[in-house]
Amino acid sequence: MTPTPPAVADAPPAHVEHTNRLAREKSPYLLQHAHNPVDWYPWGEEAFAKARREKKPIFLSIGYSTCHWCHVMERESFENEEVAAVMNAHFVNIKVDREERPDVDRVYMTFVQATTGGGGWPLNVWLTPGLKPFVGGTYFPPEDRYGQPGFMKVLHRIADAWEGDRAKISQSGDQIIAALAHSANTSAEKPGKANAKVIEAAYQQIARGYDAREGGFGGAPKFPRPVTLNFLFHVYHRSAPGSEAGEAALGMGLFTLRKMAAGGIHDQLGGGFHRYSVDAAWRVPHFEKMLYDQAQLASSYLDAYQITGDLRYEGIARDTLDYVRRDMTDPGGGFYSAEDADSLTTAGGSEKAEGAFYVWTKQEIDEALGEYGELFDYQYGVEADGNAPEGSDPQGEFKGKNILYERQTFVETAKHFGKSEMDVDESMRYRRATLLEERAKRPRPHLDDKIITAWNGLMISAFARAAQVLGDTAYLEAATRAADFVRSKLYDEKAQTLVRSYRGGPSGIGGFAEDYAFYIQGLLDLYEASFDVQWLQLAEQLQATQDRLFWDDKKGGYFGSTGDDPSILLRLKEDNDNAEPAPSSIAALNLLRLAQIRDSNELRARGEKTIAAFGASLDHFPSAMPQLLVALDFSLTKPKQIIIAGQAGAPETRELIEEVHRHYLPDTIVLLADGGEGQKFLAGKLEEMKEMKPVDDKAAAYVCENFTCKAPVTTREELRKLLSR
Repeated sequence: MTPTPPAVADAPPAHVEHTNRLAREKSPYLLQHAHNPVDWYPWGEEAFAKARREKKPIFLSIGYSTCHWCHVMERESFENEEVAAVMNAHFVNIKVDREERPDVDRVYMTFVQATTGGGGWPLNVWLTPGLKPFVGGTYFPPEDRYGQPGFMKVLHRIADAWEGDRAKISQSGDQIIAALAHSANTSAEKPGKANAKVIEAAYQQIARGYDAREGGFGGAPKFPRPVTLNFLFHVYHRSAPGSEAGEAALGMGLFTLRKMAAGGIHDQLGGGFHRYSVDAAWRVPHFEKMLYDQAQLASSYLDAYQITGDLRYEGIARDTLDYVRRDMTDPGGGFYSAEDADSLTTAGGSEKAEGAFYVWTKQEIDEALGEYGELFDYQYGVEADGNAPEGSDPQGEFKGKNILYERQTFVETAKHFGKSEMDVDESMRYRRATLLEERAKRPRPHLDDKIITAWNGLMISAFARAAQVLGDTAYLEAATRAADFVRSKLYDEKAQTLVRSYRGGPSGIGGFAEDYAFYIQGLLDLYEASFDVQWLQLAEQLQATQDRLFWDDKKGGYFGSTGDDPSILLRLKEDNDNAEPAPSSIAALNLLRLAQIRDSNELRARGEKTIAAFGASLDHFPSAMPQLLVALDFSLTKPKQIIIAGQAGAPETRELIEEVHRHYLPDTIVLLADGGEGQKFLAGKLEEMKEMKPVDDKAAAYVCENFTCKAPVTTREELRKLLSR
């Protein structure tokens, strides 16, 4: 059954005077602009042909539906009749949702970053009719301010320049694309030999940027960057027990997770995390919530719990996963993309403000909580005049409002009020539930209900990992339903190819390298959570497709796009692990895991070549790709496997599996030999699987290294001793 997405602001507002071509699109972002007076086109030949025919430059504006400054620029400029008249007279105007078309975004972001030193969204670029960029930037204010020229002024200047010397501008566009192509090619001309020294260099570089007071890395604005946390936990794991570097790496990761959990970047009532903090102390967030952040951060907190056994980390992982299940899950099982930072300030009103859904006056809290208000206010930093730190609210949006954060620990609050820590903890749990119920009465932020294959892959991994670490079948069900959704709605079984996204139907845009890599990772994690071999078989099929469509035969690694679309002027490889990891970083580890599972030298060699393809980049700036370094670390260790031989679902089998999942073993593959189809499939390539059987009719665990196994053990205690060595 096709799931019905919830209502979003697709219908034209009352008294609409304009409708443009974006009204025919599925993207929530494009639909947000469907009633601008600007004559917008979607990215495609109709717009390109018009530009060539009329010899006009193209104005390309790229953003996404939950982008705060995209909304601001729309209100200030794209809804302005006078501005629209200039745009329509002098340019062919194209809107792109970067989440639907990361290939388009990557090309023009590369140009803007190369020419201005920065980037972001909205991304606004002027192109020749041949799609070559010649001017670009991000947000433009309506009039001169923030040290930037006003948008109308920029439009007139570019229109005049085009009329005055379009031949020179076109030549400049040709030169720019040639230079960017040369830069992209030369950056990978000399693949380096990545080794353990690069891991050490990256660790030192990350450690130098560590904020020992507030956690995280660098100053404001401060981003979570889960790939860095993932790397630090791997450094800890690979270090000798008690080593100074290993303990320091672990300490940086854990402290950062605790500080984030206590900060305003963490939704203290509803769970989950906002995009980033505008200040260094994680207090004042940019309030949008992205699916890829929830997925990666939930995994980070699960790692922390697995390493330490500290229930605080389990609690944050659960509140993040439960937020996604509650507020970002389609009835069919797929996961939605994002929730906006902005929302209506009052029900039935028209004024929006960032964070309006999340912030509180002291009076609102005290009225809702009554006698418990004082205790809550003390714990969560609530003040009569609001609690945004000086300098963190330049627009004055949070004046008199409070962003909830843990100003005190429960121990400190208990001591202050003469209560026990348990009493405070329990009281705060009830108070948070009360306020969450009150908050639910407010107008919710806009939900981008687009279902993106890549981000669903990350979320499948998080739920599958939670099912392993926490033993919670509800999380396994969530992972399985999402994997089924992608397979049934976004996968062409005959061609064995993926589609990028779904909203009321598949988008028609083919999957990109990240869609394959992230979904394959999710399938591998789901296999290790469920031991249902169908997910392993699908992962293997999709890996073959990814290799066919995106692999660079000459230099290794994966291009982001197929190269089949002539409108994409540069075929690029992502060489940074940012908010989302680079496709090659995830693919390298997928290949190495599959190589162990299938005993394939070919897959292992491809994984190692993927890492080597970025060797020069790692030599130059080692901490740029921490997720790729996780794959490198995996490649440098001897293959490790734990094979549980026993009937799936049997109590003694489950007990051994649970013991395995108690341990943080990021360099180990876990397989099930159940005597059924799964074992037969695995034994087709992995010879030793044929011999893996229960011992004396008891489920047994075989711990193997470099394809040599220790004597099997049949009790949890024996297995614990083996895994603790």
